[in-house]
Amino acid sequence: MTPSDDEFGTPPVSSQPPALPIERPSAAWRPLRVLVIGVAQALTLLLLGLLLDGLSVDGFWTALGAVVMLALLNAIAWPLVVRLALPLVLITAGLFTFVLNALFIWLAAELTDGVEVASFWTALAVAFWLSVVTMVVGGLLNIDNDHAWRQGVVQRMVRRSGAPTPTDVPGFLFIQIDGLGHDVLVDAMASGHAPFLARLVESGTHRLHEWECDLSSQTGAMQAGILHGDNHNMPAFRWYEKDAGRVLVTNRPGDAAELEARQSTGAGLLADGGASRANVFTGDASDSLFTFSSVAEKKVQDRSDFLFVVATPYALLRIVALAIVDIVREKRAYRRARKQGVEPLGHRSGVYPFLRASTTVVLPEITWSVLVADVVRGVSSVYVDLVGYDEVAHHSGIAAPDALDTLKRTDDQIERFVATLDNAPRPYHLVVLSDHGQTQGATFEQRHGKELGDVVRHLASGVVSAPELAEEGWNNVNGLLTDAANDDSALGKVVKRSTRKRTEDGAVALGPGTARSVPVDEDDVVVLASGNLGLVSFTKIPKRATHQQIEAAHPGLVDGLRQHPGVGFIMVRDEVEGDLVLGPDGVCYLDDGRVEGADPLAPFGPNTADHLRRTSSFDNCPDLLINSFYDPEADEGAAFEELIGFHGGLGGKQSYPFVLAPAGLAQPEEMLVGAEAVHGLLTTWVRDLQGIT
Repeated sequence: MTPSDDEFGTPPVSSQPPALPIERPSAAWRPLRVLVIGVAQALTLLLLGLLLDGLSVDGFWTALGAVVMLALLNAIAWPLVVRLALPLVLITAGLFTFVLNALFIWLAAELTDGVEVASFWTALAVAFWLSVVTMVVGGLLNIDNDHAWRQGVVQRMVRRSGAPTPTDVPGFLFIQIDGLGHDVLVDAMASGHAPFLARLVESGTHRLHEWECDLSSQTGAMQAGILHGDNHNMPAFRWYEKDAGRVLVTNRPGDAAELEARQSTGAGLLADGGASRANVFTGDASDSLFTFSSVAEKKVQDRSDFLFVVATPYALLRIVALAIVDIVREKRAYRRARKQGVEPLGHRSGVYPFLRASTTVVLPEITWSVLVADVVRGVSSVYVDLVGYDEVAHHSGIAAPDALDTLKRTDDQIERFVATLDNAPRPYHLVVLSDHGQTQGATFEQRHGKELGDVVRHLASGVVSAPELAEEGWNNVNGLLTDAANDDSALGKVVKRSTRKRTEDGAVALGPGTARSVPVDEDDVVVLASGNLGLVSFTKIPKRATHQQIEAAHPGLVDGLRQHPGVGFIMVRDEVEGDLVLGPDGVCYLDDGRVEGADPLAPFGPNTADHLRRTSSFDNCPDLLINSFYDPEADEGAAFEELIGFHGGLGGKQSYPFVLAPAGLAQPEEMLVGAEAVHGLLTTWVRDLQGIT
């Protein structure tokens, strides 16, 4: 239930956001930095002239002149050329940018006396090494914070679209760091892995609050609650619906669109002119991009802002280079973890390094550039989901060095973005929050040598199906490609042709288990996993199966699962006693709260019974809801998927995300429980400060 206004403490102290503690590079040093970069490039060109047979450079001043000529060409001709070549740039994952740079270097050599480039391949080698030197030297000089570049992007956008009408009505920037638990953030602030967020708290501009998410603790249900104020009938990340006879997955585009149609009333958090970026649901925004529920529609007002990602050769080359660096970083981290015998160790081979780079580098870099456009346009409210930390923590661990490094880079990106607010036509309140946390531990299969589906298959009668379904990383990529393929631009047509053989219901479906149709019609039992939450449905039993019906059809199944060491509890409906929660040594009767023997809910928190009662009231509650064990002393559990950092069920840090709230606004007086309560807090701020009725 959405809380009333008086549950959020005193009215706003100030509607205007305070100055944020941003560390900006000194403008006085920028000309010197540009000069140092130019000299470094000239020296590199001179050295390459000695090393490459196909390159001749007369001397340092000639090399410097060539660098200046290249800079002029990049400033004047690059924006036009890259617009024409954009489909090739994107279809080659940015690699065609190196070809364009080689052509520009070849042209700069032709226009500079004393420089000769013998072949295209020589020019390509020069382009590569100049890009590397620019990135390395720029990083050493702190240019990597991109403040100057982003300010330049803002200025070009203003010149292109015209300055919007200024207003004193504040806007809201809701930045979600997916999967980051409250306690992990607190530790990261102390260890220097979230310095900007730490300064927000230390300076007094923001207050950090812990909140408790619902069951199931995952992005789909939490964003439905936060953005739409309703996550009823969403029992997990993926579940089987008996009425339809199929599996739904919350971040699969077709399913997300159907789910939003169920949850939305048209009055979501972003309904009044807001924008949704890289989310599962739109929040009823009229403008959405990279949002799963709307990728098959055209709900973005101006896709041309995306071109500013590739407005300079530095910008796009930086994305490509950072993606390559992240792939190498992941491979080194995985090799180091194996060498050191780190346990638990997640599955990180195959295409995972490339999926990781797409979520930690490519998608956020594009998204940040679109967010700059939103700020320049003065959008009233924006909600964006940053999934990089969540993806890395799933496979490396919630406090692993590379997971914290990803968080540090996200913290840096937030600070760089906030620095562009100087040019915004309205003041903005910055709200940073998470949708859930993660708990850690070796997986169920790592501990017991079998998946949950194998255990059910051994105990049950009939045909048992455990459908292969894609992990979140594949669907993140598919959402991005689907959004592009459904645009009428040249880019959209190229992407559509390239993915037409792997498209279903208008959505790209690359990767294993991404197809929307899951063949379960002939199966007696369907077993699904959502983090450490297991869902078992009996397709031959209409409606919700009772304990007695399950026992009659599959004798010993419930007791066998109940006694398994990897299972914490099972919820099942009894024809006489109502809802039961069965643990290895006790029973909790949810209807009246009675407990016999050891309370199976004791390790999972004081609100566990309420969470289970709520899930049991869902029309699509599974016949058996299984939660893995949780050890409070070791602070670990086990996912039924191959993820060592997990969420989806109950137990540990996964249930406790955070809200970093502007201190000048009304604050919650006690811990908020449930995503719908967070929706109430955020909509109260937006409604009160923007005068929305």
